[in-house]
Amino acid sequence: MNKFFKSFGPAIIVAAVVLGPGSILTSSKVGATFGIIGLFVVIAAAILMIAMVALSARLGAVYDNSLCDELTSRLGRPVSVFIGLTLFTLVAFFQSSNNIALVGGIEPMLGDEPLSLAARSGILIVVNLLIIASLYLLRNIYSSIENFMKLLMGMMTLAFLANFIVIFLKPRDFVAVASTETRDLLPLLGMIGTTFSVGGAFYQAYLVKEKGWGLGDVRKGVVDSVVSISMLGLVTCIILLTSWRVFYGNPEPVKLASVGDVARQLEPFFGSAAKIIFCTGILAGALSSFLVNALIGGTVMSDSIGKGAKLGDRWPLHLTVVALLIGMVVAIASLAREGSTVHLITLAQALTVLGIPALALALIYLGTRKELTGERKVPRIIIALAIIGFCVSCVLACLTAKKVYQKLNPPAQTTAVATTGFKG
Repeated sequence: MNKFFKSFGPAIIVAAVVLGPGSILTSSKVGATFGIIGLFVVIAAAILMIAMVALSARLGAVYDNSLCDELTSRLGRPVSVFIGLTLFTLVAFFQSSNNIALVGGIEPMLGDEPLSLAARSGILIVVNLLIIASLYLLRNIYSSIENFMKLLMGMMTLAFLANFIVIFLKPRDFVAVASTETRDLLPLLGMIGTTFSVGGAFYQAYLVKEKGWGLGDVRKGVVDSVVSISMLGLVTCIILLTSWRVFYGNPEPVKLASVGDVARQLEPFFGSAAKIIFCTGILAGALSSFLVNALIGGTVMSDSIGKGAKLGDRWPLHLTVVALLIGMVVAIASLAREGSTVHLITLAQALTVLGIPALALALIYLGTRKELTGERKVPRIIIALAIIGFCVSCVLACLTAKKVYQKLNPPAQTTAVATTGFKG
């Protein structure tokens, strides 16, 4: 067992951050809306993610410098800054969903009535200030985060797996019927964007350097990537299948307009305590990814402008704080609008897809340089899967841009319908 846990390394941090509250909610939404079809999408996305994480880990081990430094020396500082800004922007959107999920996890615990905007804003301000304080006070950030993520992933896997088994042992209390509603693709795109998170994969190279891995640890990087991302895919599949079993085809479908609605999928195992347990999981997911998600944007942005890429450097910490504050402000502005928090989280997750092509292309470029020979050469299968991932990301970016535009600019004659759908 000890050997098994040692097979986890930097990639477990990526997996745990990717499997945050937004991923849990979008997976539940996909299971309820698309059913078992979503399972094949998760598996495909997980395979592409394994390849991207393995590629990034290998680059972190074989190159002497950081990814942005390597891009700067080859293509110039503007390209590096563009990559840094792209990832920083994605992190800000992702961070806003963590903030929204935090409120969504606390609110149901305090009663059935929603909190006021002032109360929601106060919670987010206090939590973000505490996270910022811990950021500057923590010593040996990497080691603490890695150990905590291992514990978190284990707990989440066991909880959802136990519930999943009980649900499938119990018969359904309704007969599934075909849906006559038009299915919203945003949850599906959001789930793909979180499972196949090239932003998280890009950061793997930085985590490998924090771990101190070099050329002799390349095999460790591959094992780490396969084991950790497979765990991510497994938990996502369990959540999706649980939601499919409970919600899909219900003649009186739940709209899943709140965290409390989604928490119903835990009732077969935990009974009346389902809402509290699910909301606690949402809170744990939000808090665990709060700091690391912001660190991704802050570290890569700092590296792109030549200000350092180590977690102990000052500029990565300062820019991480900026990412935290932007995410908080965007979340408060979003909560000020009436509507479903689940929809806001789903929208934020889907928007992360838009920056994937640039990051994927940067990894492929660095992985195909002629000087990478012998042991330093990246296997063809990894490059081939990475190229497929890049092509998929381009398609996803186009589809996501179209869907987001339609959501933000609904036709006049269907505005009322769209609004009703948001509120559930």
